[in-house]
Amino acid sequence: MTGSGEVTYRTLVPTDFDDALALYRELSGARPVAEGALGQERFAAILTQPGSAIHGAEVGGRMVSMATVHVMPNMTYGGRPYALVENVVTLKAFQGRGLGRGVMQSLIDTAWAAGAYKIMLLTGRRAKARGFYEKLGFNGDEKHGMILRR
Repeated sequence: MTGSGEVTYRTLVPTDFDDALALYRELSGARPVAEGALGQERFAAILTQPGSAIHGAEVGGRMVSMATVHVMPNMTYGGRPYALVENVVTLKAFQGRGLGRGVMQSLIDTAWAAGAYKIMLLTGRRAKARGFYEKLGFNGDEKHGMILRR
């Protein structure tokens, strides 16, 4: 389904679990995603975590793009928080329509409204993904991201 119609940008709620699960599967590929009761528990935990939200773009009653933001307490910068963005995804059939940009702008607005002094994210090395974030104002040259995986 390629979908058409009006786009609604909003934060996700527990009843969006099935749509979110489809988006997480698209994002994760072969990597496992929490499903069933565990998935619903984890999804609810994100939605109720203070400072955290999942923003999405809904088309035709279906969530087709989303991203998670965590606004974290901080001691530096006068105690202003910082934000982390994770799990940015748009269903392939809906890419290229500005939906991801709209979701990201919603997250950015949320972080700035919370007084965050910076917003951080990690992205893969694909030039297309990096260009997407750079068009939103993110700078890939200021810091070096590192990951330690178990």
